[in-house]
Amino acid sequence: MQYRAFGSLDWKVSALGFGCMRFPTTDGKAGNIDQDQVTEMIRHAVDAGMNYLDTAYVYHDQKSEAALGKALRDGYRERVRIATKSAIWLLEKGDDFDRMLDEQLTRLQTDTIDFYLLHALNRKRWDRVHQLDVLRRAEAARADGRIRHLGFSFHDSLDVFKGIVDAYDAWDFCQIQYNYMDTAFQAGTEGLRYAASKGLAVVIMEPLRGGKLAIDLPATRPIWDSASRKRTPVDWALQWLWNQPGVSVVLSGMSTLQQVKENIASAHASGIATLTADELAIIESASDALKALSPVPCTNCEYCMPCPNGVNIPLNFDFYNQVAMYGAIDRTRFQYKMWVPDSEKAGMCIQCDECLSKCPQDIPISTWLPVVADVLEEKQPYVNSI
Repeated sequence: MQYRAFGSLDWKVSALGFGCMRFPTTDGKAGNIDQDQVTEMIRHAVDAGMNYLDTAYVYHDQKSEAALGKALRDGYRERVRIATKSAIWLLEKGDDFDRMLDEQLTRLQTDTIDFYLLHALNRKRWDRVHQLDVLRRAEAARADGRIRHLGFSFHDSLDVFKGIVDAYDAWDFCQIQYNYMDTAFQAGTEGLRYAASKGLAVVIMEPLRGGKLAIDLPATRPIWDSASRKRTPVDWALQWLWNQPGVSVVLSGMSTLQQVKENIASAHASGIATLTADELAIIESASDALKALSPVPCTNCEYCMPCPNGVNIPLNFDFYNQVAMYGAIDRTRFQYKMWVPDSEKAGMCIQCDECLSKCPQDIPISTWLPVVADVLEEKQPYVNSI
């Protein structure tokens, strides 16, 4: 296993971390985790040198933490660092922070959580953090030993990300969605470098865009095949991340022992600045080929924002374009439902046309948004045109 710096902390993290959001289940239902398989997978990973395990209060219908706690019995807990998250949106009053944290300690069968994150921060949840005085409570938990290090995971725009990084000088780390397709999405490359420059460790989630970059796609297959060194689509995506010095650890939500073994093999071969210029060009070509499939030529410049009716126009177009790029419509619909608030969905568009004159790409936004709503809200099948 390769190990990397974890921000400014005096500790080395394994290049690959175990994301505990996609455990195998007994019947396909999120809460019915197959504990025997999970225990085998996690212990195999730890024995191979993996030392960072990431879960959350809400994963697997609130069963992930307990499953991880069971898997780390028999001396395995002492060999790893655990990361879990406070579900800010479930906190109704300040005391709920401590109640949730204490419950998590019980589930995980541990006296302390090594890395504690405020989960999925965005502009609204960051406001809630202040309203409920969460940072003060987190500092108290750090002082009494219930948590060791404090960070946050993130889903919003770059300016919001930078604002959160700068607003609190005691962050130890952050977690962002990042992959070779998301260089300008949410925090993106600029956010990664910004956080790293501040001494924060940067944990990467969604390295495969929810599994979409693991698919052997016709658009990218000839590009991968042209490389002198053959890799799977998964390995290309992971190596692109590990090539960057600002990346501390890449999380993979693994569901089978075979996935664990394959990703560990990739991690063994990882390193900073190990990809050649030709290999980086190949990855860029694959990204360009996927983006060329996008029916809506949105560049995420946000000139159309804010929408007077609250629609997050670039985000809606991004999800719609994903259907064309990857063909994973069910997965994309699930993510759209989970990550786009109802008040920001395409269906909120009232065709006021205020955005039309602002778009430098001359996109007929108010014509596209009803199409996006029909497809992503499961009203109509996907059609790659209007």
